Amino acid sequence: MQENIIIAGQHTSGQPTASWQQQLSRAIRDPAVLCQRLGLSDQWLAGADAGHQLFEICVPEAYLARIPPNAPDDPLLRQVLPLGDETLTPPGYVTDPLEEADHQPVKGLIHKYANRVLLIASPACAINCRYCFRRHFPYSESSPSRSQWHAALDYLQADNTIQEAILSGGDPLAASDRQLAWLVEQLDSIVHLKRLRIHTRLPVVIPDRVDNALLDWLANTRLQKVVVLHINHPNEIDQAVVDACARLKQVGVTLLNQSVLLRGINDNVSTLAALSERLFDAGVLPYYLHVVDPVQGAAHFDVPDSEAKTLVNQLLEHLPGFLMPRLVREVPGRASKTPL
Repeated sequence: MQENIIIAGQHTSGQPTASWQQQLSRAIRDPAVLCQRLGLSDQWLAGADAGHQLFEICVPEAYLARIPPNAPDDPLLRQVLPLGDETLTPPGYVTDPLEEADHQPVKGLIHKYANRVLLIASPACAINCRYCFRRHFPYSESSPSRSQWHAALDYLQADNTIQEAILSGGDPLAASDRQLAWLVEQLDSIVHLKRLRIHTRLPVVIPDRVDNALLDWLANTRLQKVVVLHINHPNEIDQAVVDACARLKQVGVTLLNQSVLLRGINDNVSTLAALSERLFDAGVLPYYLHVVDPVQGAAHFDVPDSEAKTLVNQLLEHLPGFLMPRLVREVPGRASKTPL
């Protein structure tokens, strides 16, 4: 492994970069600026503004750099550009499609499945994906302060059937390393916990997030470490993302990826095959391919189950079994993801 890969906070050229916090603070949060930066015509502004009013945009520069100008159908742009379609309210598309509000025994903790719980470690994200199933989530009511975390930790301590803690959000890595190190230290002390899982998009959209402070607390936990990335298209994986993955693997992290099957973005065999190959080149195993959760504002991304099954059956002809993501839907009330 080359030395310049493991030095966080530098590009492989050795030049210093802005911190991930600075990059996040400079993310584009105005749809007019996003359209202007990418040379999009004024025809996109009305829809972009309408969608933005419902769910604000957030696009970091590191992600923007992977999107070509004057390409409104670019698969990365379509994940972050609001459209007027988001204002439609077709039947069955709701604000809480997974009924998570019914599974929060204490603030900041969601307990839906046996043996594992999900902790809302941060309400913030580094990028606002337009299909996000938590775009309406009441983070102000569900994100504990440090003093309020003790109720969630007591809940974990009291249930010795729980073996895995999953940090989620928002994006858990949007929290400070000081806060995350403290939280993981508390989890370390719960003897029946075996695994720490982190669901994050930050190493993809701001690869410099995988800095030395993050690697330090990850390296020091006794828990088995799994990071589940969220990558939908092979164009999202540039060299900076590959380097970030290498740094995570060096501290013993198992890397998995979950994708969402999205109309007009990755709903074809060639893209899905290229994504799996590119993931494996970066040391990441494909894990889940989710169909779109029926969240209000995302109906235009939906791919019908019958079409999704056909795509996956065709994908089997192009990939070895270990690179095949599992096609699933999350159905409220069921004990696990539902294979399709």
